Amino acid sequence: MHGSDAIGSPYAPHTDEERSKMLEAVGAETTEDLFDIPSAVQFDGEFGIDARSERETRRLVRSILGRNDTLTELLGRGHYGYYIPSLVDHLADRSEFLTSYTQYQPEVSQGFLQVLFEYQSLLVELTGLEIANCSMYDAATALGEAATLAERVRGTSGHRVLVPDILLEGRRSTLENYVAGTDLVVEEYPTAAGTVDLDALEETVDDDVVMLYAENPTVRGTIEEGLEAIGDLATAHEALYVLGSDPIALSLLQRPADVGADVVVGDASVLGLPTSYGMGLGLFATREDYLRQVPGRLVGASEDATDRRAYTLTLQTREQHIRRERATSNICTNQAWVALRTAIHAASLGPHGMVNLAKRGVTRAESLAQRLDDLVGVTAPIDDGRHLREFVAHVDQPAAPIASDLEKRGFAVHVVGDHQLQVCVSGVSDAKIDQFVAAFREVAR
Repeated sequence: MHGSDAIGSPYAPHTDEERSKMLEAVGAETTEDLFDIPSAVQFDGEFGIDARSERETRRLVRSILGRNDTLTELLGRGHYGYYIPSLVDHLADRSEFLTSYTQYQPEVSQGFLQVLFEYQSLLVELTGLEIANCSMYDAATALGEAATLAERVRGTSGHRVLVPDILLEGRRSTLENYVAGTDLVVEEYPTAAGTVDLDALEETVDDDVVMLYAENPTVRGTIEEGLEAIGDLATAHEALYVLGSDPIALSLLQRPADVGADVVVGDASVLGLPTSYGMGLGLFATREDYLRQVPGRLVGASEDATDRRAYTLTLQTREQHIRRERATSNICTNQAWVALRTAIHAASLGPHGMVNLAKRGVTRAESLAQRLDDLVGVTAPIDDGRHLREFVAHVDQPAAPIASDLEKRGFAVHVVGDHQLQVCVSGVSDAKIDQFVAAFREVAR
C-alpha cells in the first residue's frame, strides 16, 4: 500500500482518484460533505484527557465511583436483579466463551453452540412453543421484531398493532421505531387495576388489527388472569397474539402456548445477569409455522461425518447472511454470551429451583405489600389480584417527596403517579426489607 492507502482498508478504494470519482458521482466536493456532524461534537484532534500512570488512573476512577450513592434498590419495572451463583461467572469467563464473538465455524464452536441450543430448549419448554431463537438484544427489540413478523405472516390488509396503555415507554418507543418504515401503526388499549380491561379491549379490536400484545406479569407486577380471553379475541380477528414474559415468571405462570400465544417475547436476563441498567437479553419464541420468519439465528442439532451429535447455526435470516430483500431482520449482532450465562444459571437452579424462585417472588411481594398496608397513610397493593416481584402502593402524601425521603435513608423506589410508588423485592434481602419498612413508616407519617 502507498500514500493515503496506508491508513485505510486494503479491501476498499482509497486512492485520491477513486475518491474523486465517488464524490463526483454523489455530487459532493469533499468527504466531509457526506456527514452532517454538528460542530459542537466534531472531533478536533484532541481528547482532552491527560496522560496518567496506572496508579493515578485507578485513584481517579475510585474517586469518581466513590461519588455514587449506595442505595438499596427496590425498583424493578422490567429490570430485575437476583443472586447469581458464582459458577456462572467461573464458567462464562472461560476464554473459549469470551473470545467467541459468533459461532460461524461449528468445528471450533461446539461447546458454545451446545449452550445456545440448551438456551433455546429452555425457552421452548417454558413457553410451549416449538421455536426459539438463540438471542436478541432485549425485550423492546424482540417486541419490535414480533410486529414486523406479524406484518409478514398475517394475510390481512390491517395495519394496527395494539399494546396495553401501561406498556413501558422505552419498549413502546422502540416498537414505534421498528414499524416506522412499514404501514403499521401502534395504538393502545385500556387496562384496569393493572390488567387488561377485556370489555374495552373487545371494543377496540377489529379486523384491522395485525398484532395484539399483552404481558404477564405486567409492568406493575400484576398477574394477568384473562390470557385465554385475550387470545380468543386475537384469533377471532386473525391477529398475531404476542405475549411478554420472562423465564422466571414462565416457570410458574400459565404456558403461553396453552393460552393461544403465537409469539413470546421478553427479557431472559432475569437469569444470569444482575440488574444491568438497560442491558438485557431478548427472548423470542414462536410456533413452528413461522420458522422461516424468525429473526436472527437458530442453533440446531445434527450429526457429523462420524455420526456424532453436532451443533451448528441452521437458520440465519438476518441481512448480513442472505440477500437483503429476503432478510427478516437487520439485527447486527447477538447477545450470545448473555444467553450462555442465562442457560448456565437456569441449569444450576433446575426446574424446581426456578419454580421456587418464582414462588418466592410472589410471597415476598405480597408480604411486603401487607406490611406497608398496615402503615398509616399507605394502601398496598392498589391493584387487585396476585403479584409477582413488585406492586404499586398508594400514599396519602405526595409520592415524590416520600421517594426523596426514602432515598436519603438509602432506599430507591419508582414514583409512578402523584400518590403512587412502585416497590420491587427481587434481589433485596429480608434484612433490607425490614429496614425499608421501618424507613417507610417514618416518611409516610
